Amino acid sequence: MWVLGHKVSGHQLSGDYDLATGESAPNVPGPPPHFHENYHESFLIVEGEMDFIINGEVKTIREGESIDIAQGTLHTFKNSGDKVCKWVNVHSPKGFAEFFQQYGIDEEDPEAMQKSVAPEIIQNVLQKAADYDMKIQMEM
Repeated sequence: MWVLGHKVSGHQLSGDYDLATGESAPNVPGPPPHFHENYHESFLIVEGEMDFIINGEVKTIREGESIDIAQGTLHTFKNSGDKVCKWVNVHSPKGFAEFFQQYGIDEEDPEAMQKSVAPEIIQNVLQKAADYDMKIQMEM
């Protein structure tokens, strides 16, 4: 599925965490700056690199590197590189995958990527993200 311009695949696991793999094209921004009150989040970069903006500070994470994002940490990300970035994302405890399911556009749709960043989707995310423990804060 495509979620906010990123290709995301969720994986059903028995543990108390959500695991997703994803791909982000060059120059595609991540979600609006946000924090989670109840989720710990981690990323592992499998290919390429991703800029993470953590509490206003940019940190570039490259292939084979990971980053942990503690609860309450304001963050977002952007693929500032010139090639696709492939990543693994974990939210713990389980539950955030519901956000991907709610806002994901089926990858079989030939316009899925464009639809995933349509103004009405972005507006809906801005209004409803807190329902998924994604507290948006536009100023970093």
